[in-house]
Amino acid sequence: MRSLLDIVDLTVEEINELIATANDIIANPDKYAEKCKRKKLATLFFEPSTRTRLSFEAAMLELGGSVLGFSAANNSSAAKGESVSDTVRTVGCYADIIAMRHPKEGAPMIASMRCDVPIINAGDGGHNHPTQTLADLLTIQREKGHFDNLVVGMCGDLKFGRTVHSLIHALSRYENVKFVLISPDELKVPEYIIDELNKEGIPYVETTSLEDAMPELDILYMTRVQQERFFNEADYIRLKDSYILNMDKLASAKSDLCIMHPLPRVNEISVAVDDDPRACYFKQVLNGKYIRMALILKLLEVA
Repeated sequence: MRSLLDIVDLTVEEINELIATANDIIANPDKYAEKCKRKKLATLFFEPSTRTRLSFEAAMLELGGSVLGFSAANNSSAAKGESVSDTVRTVGCYADIIAMRHPKEGAPMIASMRCDVPIINAGDGGHNHPTQTLADLLTIQREKGHFDNLVVGMCGDLKFGRTVHSLIHALSRYENVKFVLISPDELKVPEYIIDELNKEGIPYVETTSLEDAMPELDILYMTRVQQERFFNEADYIRLKDSYILNMDKLASAKSDLCIMHPLPRVNEISVAVDDDPRACYFKQVLNGKYIRMALILKLLEVA
């Protein structure tokens, strides 16, 4: 039994294998239609979600399996005070694999220690979101064809953005990747990530200007400023519109720029950008289903 808690739990070779499986699923969906027949996925979402929860459910259904679970903590015995450990041990009696989202960092790790079925971290607070990273990597691979020799811009909330943290960890393992970290001073990448980049000798720059960074970017990864991570409403209001990507800002961008966003979007990308061929964020959504199908197959060891 194996769980996925952090993107670094997977080797580069395993990530490449998952991407290859996802591409085969895209090309040959009928081949996988009953791979998980009689298998059950439980989705335990203690925090709101649309794309992640529904893509896990769609993934399992398209593999021929079934789904059970809850979409909010107040719909579970957590509302009665039940611990995460007891919840997952209970659900592990009913399901073959569990996808879990929780507002507290480290909760999926605790769950994995108490459960007899694989746990997939579907997002834990501001910490990690490994399956979103797999969706991001599949998108980059399908759009760019490779992960090395890329300049990757991360823009917005880099402090609390778990998708940013996971993607930096993943791309850091490929050759000649440079990060351009674009954020207000209050929402900069956490110091521990900067320490890791320095330790590994991975090039990066920190800036507050999206316009200055734009011309050199191969990937632009936009993020929203997350209201739910702020303790002070005034700070959120002051920072929420720090960066808004529109067609004017894209004037200096490369013609093959790949614009990504883990979604949900609030107003940090103008809807006018949606029709630009460089906009890839809805492709990310679809890729998320395929890569989660590949991951379920791997963790359940389904041939």
